Amino acid sequence: MSVAHVDDDEEENIHKSSKLNHVEKALPNGDIYLGQWAENCPNGQGKFLWADGCMYVGSWCRGRTMGRGKFSWPSGATYEGQFKNGYMDGEGTYTGSSNDTYRGMWQSNTRHGGGMQSFTNGDCYKGQWRHGQMEGKGRYTWKNGNEYVGYWREGKMNGVGTLVWANGSLYEGSWQDGLPKGNGTFRWVDGSFYVGVWSEDAKEQSGTYYTSSANRGSLGWDPLNVYLVYLRDCSVVSVEKILVFPSEKMVSWQCEGNPLQNLIIRPAKRQGNTISKGHKNYELMLNLQLGIRHSVGKPAPATSLDLKATAFDSRSKVWTKFSPEGSKHTPPHQSCEFKWKDYCPLVFRTLRKLFKVDPANYMMSICGSDALRELSSPGKSGSFFYLTYDDKYMIKTVKKSEVKMLKRMLPAYYNHVRFHENTLLTRFFGLHCVKMTGPAQKKVRFVIMGNLFCTEYSIHRHFDLKGSSHGRLAVKHESEIDSTTTLKDLDLNLIFRLQKSWFQEFCRQLNRDCEFLEHEKIMDYSLLVGIHFREISQSGQPLSTTETKHQTPIGNGHKTSEGEAPFDANWWSSIRLGSNMHARAELTTRRNNGECQLVGEATGECYDVILVFGIIDILQDYDISKKLEHAYKSFQHDATSISAIDPRHYSKRFRDFIFKIFTEDQHG
Repeated sequence: MSVAHVDDDEEENIHKSSKLNHVEKALPNGDIYLGQWAENCPNGQGKFLWADGCMYVGSWCRGRTMGRGKFSWPSGATYEGQFKNGYMDGEGTYTGSSNDTYRGMWQSNTRHGGGMQSFTNGDCYKGQWRHGQMEGKGRYTWKNGNEYVGYWREGKMNGVGTLVWANGSLYEGSWQDGLPKGNGTFRWVDGSFYVGVWSEDAKEQSGTYYTSSANRGSLGWDPLNVYLVYLRDCSVVSVEKILVFPSEKMVSWQCEGNPLQNLIIRPAKRQGNTISKGHKNYELMLNLQLGIRHSVGKPAPATSLDLKATAFDSRSKVWTKFSPEGSKHTPPHQSCEFKWKDYCPLVFRTLRKLFKVDPANYMMSICGSDALRELSSPGKSGSFFYLTYDDKYMIKTVKKSEVKMLKRMLPAYYNHVRFHENTLLTRFFGLHCVKMTGPAQKKVRFVIMGNLFCTEYSIHRHFDLKGSSHGRLAVKHESEIDSTTTLKDLDLNLIFRLQKSWFQEFCRQLNRDCEFLEHEKIMDYSLLVGIHFREISQSGQPLSTTETKHQTPIGNGHKTSEGEAPFDANWWSSIRLGSNMHARAELTTRRNNGECQLVGEATGECYDVILVFGIIDILQDYDISKKLEHAYKSFQHDATSISAIDPRHYSKRFRDFIFKIFTEDQHG
């Protein structure tokens, strides 16, 4: 695995920069550490014995388990494999206290990816896992010889699959929550079979029984036998729950040195790959550009900001057919035939006017001769992102549910941004759909938004902040982090201090925006924060305000001979809440490395920074799937630490957290 090489590099860097000593440390609470030591914390190979009987033997990096190691519990359970930042993460083997064994991939302490689970009773599952449960395609074999091959969800047979009994009988078809549900066929070894719609409720069943030539005398068969008899010996065993995770046992080590002194600012990368001819989404890009040019370029009467209710009608959409040879309303083109849909065109045209977007410049940014750029991997939701050549606009593919969400909230959103020009909410400029021709009739829906990071200043680090702790760690080495890496809540070791009037406006606007999101029943949004360090040393390290008095900084590469930032009139005019804001970032340190301290304690060491920030991902409502996700995760983790909580509690937790990391600058 690539992580092994990264760990080796990290350990090698520690060897070069610090002297490794072998120590034996006895902590006041009875814990003991024996092994290599550097920077006032475990570094290298070492053993830690907790007073409660837990033990870890393996690699350490700056006080955390990192690389290969073995963790054992007093119950007799063990995990041996890869660790990242204290988490079981990578390839590893867990043997439970009952001798159940899982061999496979892990992510943030949970089985995630491909793996095989052998149960003590003789059953075995081999296949895909997601967040600790069997999910995806997999094979489950019972000790009695029965076997299921197909799809799973949340630990149950779900989707299309085939169950073959040891006697040769089989069922192939649809499953739901571990039982046949929907279309399916049951077959016997003698050739007889029953085909129809299956359900545990006899009222919902319908089907036909076909006898074989050897069994023509049979009068029929009751499909309920599958539920009452055949599935009786096909119970799926639950995996053993891990009560205490290794990451929760990590000790606070006061490692020497300033973490930001280990941070190296590398040249900013231009995000994304250009979509050129031959790219799988080249035609989609052409279709998108043709549609935008058509929508924005056609003449439209001047509109008032006071829109009528009919403009927000969810049925207010326009379909336009684009044939390659052209038509009365569309130009000829070299792409495939497609249909183009505009949702609520008048509303989005007025929003662009409200946000002071020039129609000609907007069209040139998206539809000019320069191609769009596709970000290298989809986001967590599975959406793809595209950037315009000038970085002004981001185009995101969205699900049908997100389209419905945006259309539902559009009247309230329009009024909110109209009367609060300093809103931190995502700026939406268009909502469209491309319907491809062909048998599949594929539909691609997408929304056009402002790119928060379109600024004159290089973004050296950026954070996606929710105020939750579960899974909110980037789990990356410093050597892997660059300007494109999205860091999270537990990676943040800074407090941002704003000048008094800006801080007061920030508090007012964040409260307004969160009240709006709460009212619209939206949750799981984030504050995206981009940081530009104004002063950087020749070696690429951010300089604190005390250090800049003694060193010559290079800043962002555009400094004067005296090293001062060229903040001219253009910069001052570009400042607004959330854009190009000057601040002091104060270094913090956590007293423990677990998840119970989201915000560290201030150290007094400060950095001059330029900030950009805004609220993103605002199209996720608290529907039934999120309620179920919350209930499920609450069994495994503290319910207040996870993302999927109801909008009212989410809003409160989010604001409580943000108002701890953004404060008033008493020295400003």
